[in-house]
Amino acid sequence: MIARHETVDGAHFAFTDRWGGVSAVPYEELNLGGAVGDDPAAVRQNRKIAADGLGVDAGLVVWMRQVHGRTVHVVDGPWPAEVEVPEGDGVVTARRGLPLAVLTADCVPVLLADPAAGVVAAAHAGRPGMVAGVVPAAVEAMIALGAEPSRIVARTGPAVCGRCYEVPAAMRDEVAAVEPAARAETSWGTPAVDVVAGVHAQLERMGVRNRRASGVCTRESEDHFSYRRDRTTGRLAGYVWFDGGAARPGSGEDRT
Repeated sequence: MIARHETVDGAHFAFTDRWGGVSAVPYEELNLGGAVGDDPAAVRQNRKIAADGLGVDAGLVVWMRQVHGRTVHVVDGPWPAEVEVPEGDGVVTARRGLPLAVLTADCVPVLLADPAAGVVAAAHAGRPGMVAGVVPAAVEAMIALGAEPSRIVARTGPAVCGRCYEVPAAMRDEVAAVEPAARAETSWGTPAVDVVAGVHAQLERMGVRNRRASGVCTRESEDHFSYRRDRTTGRLAGYVWFDGGAARPGSGEDRT
């Protein structure tokens, strides 16, 4: 189901939890990821359930083929059925009424909107993507379309917290060398990375002040999918879009 749906000056920010869909174990229930081994028909139905719950057309939603990088695509409609969804971890549009989506199961879903410019972005920020700078890249793409950082509203959804994201000490040092705010320690005293803190520090440096994090740790919450906890599992989604406008329908196929 839609766990959170907030509207700010016509910009919609929404995040799902794992319930209210049709997928079977171990993807139960509302798995929205099409590349995790789930029945494609179940994923299509889940995406329709989520879209209907948001009041948007499932065929218009722009998904990504996420690879933990920093590539950002600017779009004005969903990917055509005959075109393979390109690799990328950020998507930006100035098309009103066009929902953008990001899939996660511990990584940070980042939703951005400038209500004055009518520009929105969705980004997938795991540890590698945060280090690579996918979030600053998404903000830069928004700026190129007329957005201003001081006007951007940023919302980050459920993600693994720094208290639970244990990593080797050398990895933490490598991450912290790029983003010091991401240095963390688990609740049991071992090295960790706080990707949420790192993402918000990057947004702060870009001049994005209107920010809010969900506060939900996916590893700790049974209401959310967590790869680190369960390995074989489904994917949550974050959606962002502006009211109004229209876009050409997509195929509705699940290729991401």
